[in-house]
Amino acid sequence: MNSAPNKSRYPHPDLNSLPLDIKEKILAVQEKAGFIPNVFLALARRPDEWRAFFLYHDSLMLKENSGLTKGEREMIVTATSAANNCLYCVIAHGAILRIHEKNPILADQVAIDYKSADISERQKVMLDFAVKVCRLNGEITELEFELLHKHGFSDEDIWDIAAITSFFGMSNRMAIFSGMKPNTEFYMLGRAPKSKSN
Repeated sequence: MNSAPNKSRYPHPDLNSLPLDIKEKILAVQEKAGFIPNVFLALARRPDEWRAFFLYHDSLMLKENSGLTKGEREMIVTATSAANNCLYCVIAHGAILRIHEKNPILADQVAIDYKSADISERQKVMLDFAVKVCRLNGEITELEFELLHKHGFSDEDIWDIAAITSFFGMSNRMAIFSGMKPNTEFYMLGRAPKSKSN
């Protein structure tokens, strides 16, 4: 199965026209994933912004010393991207969530109604806070911090939840306004176990 053709409002730059550091990172992603996620090429039209975007992305999503698991970070992205109606991020990060959690249905549950998803009460409290930050539909009070602390989140974890939510709020808006479409490959990732080779 191949990626759907790019139908974004802004044409993707040719990979060979990109600065070497960006081209090498994109090729490394392609080597690992088997395809190039559209976001990598869509944002590469502005190399300085690409570098800043992925530096902050990686600082939030790949750091090792966090009280949030990689799966929980992807839950935040999936739930808040659904709240923002961002097809690209729901599909792409839903796929990553399925892979991290080794659960083929969890991303669909989190995107549609995380409150009834098969996740822990702690994770539901985390997503309640993330969605509140995402929608900014009320003041963030000490009560939210107290509830998060009660469920084992540190102040640094709470910062991470808010930072991930805020960063992907920007990412959602960039994907929506530019017409970025999810790669076809994302739809099936993590839905069936990988076949074991002998």
